[in-house]
Amino acid sequence: AVRADAVYAAGTDGTLLGMDPATGSQRWRSNAGKPLSAGVGADASVLVVGTNKGEVLAFDASGKPLWQAKVPSEVSGPPKLADGTAIVWSLDGKIFGLSAADGSRKWVYQRATPPLTVRRFAGGIVDRGGLFTGTPGGKLLAINVATGALAWEGNVATPKGATELERIADVTSLPVIDERQVCAAAYLGRVACFDTLRGTLTWSRDFGSLGGLALDNRYLYLTDDKGAVQALDKTTGASVWKQDKLSQRFPSGPVVVGDYLGVVDIEGYLHLLDRNDGNLVGRLATDGKASLSQPVAAGNAAIWQSVGGNLVSASAK
Repeated sequence: AVRADAVYAAGTDGTLLGMDPATGSQRWRSNAGKPLSAGVGADASVLVVGTNKGEVLAFDASGKPLWQAKVPSEVSGPPKLADGTAIVWSLDGKIFGLSAADGSRKWVYQRATPPLTVRRFAGGIVDRGGLFTGTPGGKLLAINVATGALAWEGNVATPKGATELERIADVTSLPVIDERQVCAAAYLGRVACFDTLRGTLTWSRDFGSLGGLALDNRYLYLTDDKGAVQALDKTTGASVWKQDKLSQRFPSGPVVVGDYLGVVDIEGYLHLLDRNDGNLVGRLATDGKASLSQPVAAGNAAIWQSVGGNLVSASAK
């Protein structure tokens, strides 16, 4: 979890770290005492992690335990903290709203899940009191954070094919949002944008993308399933540019880093692209390992956890 005042990270062995976002220096180190299945969710005062047994564990901003709660199955994505609510996703398709103060259950949202899903999930985002999250089966949901009520659902992709494997259309990466629309990508399927308030479809394109999306004031960026980084006009979905020189380096999902667009390749290089035309303008070596997930923007820096277990921050100057 990346905040302006702190960076928090968790390891599968139960390790929890709090770090200075500017220097990377360790402020504290703790241990949950249990193997963890999902990353850290955080607000100004509470950190939340989850286990493969459905345990939800909360800590204060210095790593001291606060409370524990239980959901029916493995916690499948990083929890989200917003408006006094800890939002938790479980592997059986349920979404829970727990009190950030004591872990008591405020609401639960449930829908049917397909027989076969991708075991990879990034969670959701919260904006203006709404939770925006993808589902197995290709839906994007807008849920009221306070009540758990469904405001709208949009169809990002429709499952197609004769076999359950062919029919996988999960929305596995984080949506992105601006003042007017929210966009999401489905596994090997489509990218679609919806009106934030009403949920009406703005546009959609056939793109397979696993790595996540990025958004600025003009373009929507993605890394497609062939490893090409692309920019689309965010209002129409029209293609603006495509950079495929990194396709053999298996780049991560993109992140806006200062004036540039960044992706991390399989050897841990952060590549910087010109946001106007996609030209490669530089690269920076890090720890030699691929990113575990899409890098996160923190000012003019990108922060990610590598498969080598390191937390990496790299700046574009």
